[in-house]
Amino acid sequence: MANLIEKLAESVPSWGAKLAYGERTTVDGHELVPVALVGFGFGGGEGSSEMPEGGGPGPAGMGVGEGRGGGGGGYAVPIGAYVGSADGLQFRPNRIALLVVAVPVITAVGLALGQVIRAFRGVPSS
Repeated sequence: MANLIEKLAESVPSWGAKLAYGERTTVDGHELVPVALVGFGFGGGEGSSEMPEGGGPGPAGMGVGEGRGGGGGGYAVPIGAYVGSADGLQFRPNRIALLVVAVPVITAVGLALGQVIRAFRGVPSS
């Protein structure tokens, strides 16, 4: 399993550039390149158990244990597109997606900034 995780980790840098920008397409005579905010993660686990003295909770006094697992997930949020026009190449944002992404980020920054200000003032946090 460790070999699989190493192979995935080696290929991560090449995934980002391919996933963040879509293929160039033409819509109504305008060329566009879709842009997305992409995130992903993966992980794995392994376990084992030793049989306790005097037997264990398993059938016929045998120990119970050993397990393996893995998983991953990802997301892509369309944040806009580069659109070619008579004025040149321009980025046109997807405002709804930008709000969906920006609200949690701004909230987290605000909460962190509040904690930093409290720390400098010497006020205990709640």
